[in-house]
Amino acid sequence: MITVSAKQLVAEANAEIETLSVEDALELQGNEDVVLVDIRDVRELKREGRVPGAKHMPRGMLEFWVDPDSPYYREVFGSGKKFVFFCAGGLRSALATQQLQKMGLTPVAHIGGGFAAWRDAGGPVDKDEG
Repeated sequence: MITVSAKQLVAEANAEIETLSVEDALELQGNEDVVLVDIRDVRELKREGRVPGAKHMPRGMLEFWVDPDSPYYREVFGSGKKFVFFCAGGLRSALATQQLQKMGLTPVAHIGGGFAAWRDAGGPVDKDEG
């Protein structure tokens, strides 16, 4: 039997991290000092579309891509830029942001409401063809 629910984990994460409104996130799009990171599954991107210019980095690899001692390290994480993570609705990205912040990656934030909030606010979305 679990002793902490997923809802509790997300609430704890949100208490420790920066959550951006979708309006603030929209203003950051195209800022050279900010990397928008889409952590959704590739099937979600195909089905729902992508945020133009966002990097796709699946949730399952983030910790390994951030760690410079990992064979999977991605140099973008040593750039000193601000990383803004998002998923479909803001739950996975809250947990991911908290974990990466614990690892020492700064500055980091996530988009409250995720891709759905972005799309619903009229944010640009590229749809996959085919």
